[in-house]
Amino acid sequence: MAGKGKPRKPDFEIVQQPVAQSGKAPVDYALLLDDLKGKIRSAQIRAGLAANRELVLLYWEIGRRILDSQRQEGWGAKVVDRLAQDLRREFPEMKGFSPRNLKYMRLFAEAYQDSQFVQQVAAQIPWFHNVVLLDKVKASIEREWYIRQTIQNGWSRNVLVHQIESGLYKRQGKAVSNFARTLPAPQSELARQILKDPYVFDFLTIGEEAKERDVEKALLEQIRAFLLELGVGFAFVGSQYHMEIGGDDFYIDLLFYHLRLRCFVVIELKVGEFQPEYAGKMNFYLSAVDDLLRHKDDQPSIGIILCKSKNKVVVEYALRDTRKPIGVSGYKLTETLPKKLKGELPSIEELETSMKEPGHGG
Repeated sequence: MAGKGKPRKPDFEIVQQPVAQSGKAPVDYALLLDDLKGKIRSAQIRAGLAANRELVLLYWEIGRRILDSQRQEGWGAKVVDRLAQDLRREFPEMKGFSPRNLKYMRLFAEAYQDSQFVQQVAAQIPWFHNVVLLDKVKASIEREWYIRQTIQNGWSRNVLVHQIESGLYKRQGKAVSNFARTLPAPQSELARQILKDPYVFDFLTIGEEAKERDVEKALLEQIRAFLLELGVGFAFVGSQYHMEIGGDDFYIDLLFYHLRLRCFVVIELKVGEFQPEYAGKMNFYLSAVDDLLRHKDDQPSIGIILCKSKNKVVVEYALRDTRKPIGVSGYKLTETLPKKLKGELPSIEELETSMKEPGHGG
């Protein structure tokens, strides 16, 4: 018995008008349109355009055909507008065939001409992630780096935008450290890659004159943004983490555990320029954490000293003979609030009064 589904829509031939600026017979355009309609239907059958990979590959194929046709036939931009209109008429249930998006498809195909790279890498992230990269990142090697980081870390589009605008590509793995000497090869490279220089704390609403306890308190109040800036894998353990050593009390500014490195990460905040004695104190903290907190299956603990500024040569001398893995990075504070709102924020003195925890300083 025949089913009661909707009758199949006949394939009506779209009557073509002469294409402006092309100087070509309408049949050239008709062949392009028919070919693209066939590819779209094939993609619908294979995946219903629900799978992101199929969608991105389809968009790349459309972009490639537009790019090739424009190069070979000399068509102008108006052809893309008309193509968008006809595709939307033919596939009204599908979004994504606006003139603007078709132009992005063309840019996408122009940026990634290797189909294997598109299939194995670029198609692994959502289409609008790719659009963000086309808009904001011009260098192909940098775009590829952000694509792979997005795949690895599962960044949302907003997170990707933040990482691009904060210049993560240029900051990642740039800190001065002694990891190559103090950690085994696989661990040392991974540890180096988790460090940035500088760290950007532009989500904080404090000025450049802030003291260490002010920076620490503000970071804790914005712990989600702080963890995002630190990078994937950091798990917060504690602030002003108390350790009793030889009958004396000591307090680590910030203590984390890194899930991929499988080790504790000690972070010390300094509001001034790096001083050589900071390395000695960090070496002391790492020895204590390794003895008192580290599990037998954990890797050696790592220290990160965050300073307002640093002299690279001084840092290299300070770390040269230390036994523990230590990295030194700068950080930037950017005032994000308008001046008229500053009066509504607590002053440094008020923040100091509210911070009565023992052992602050560093």
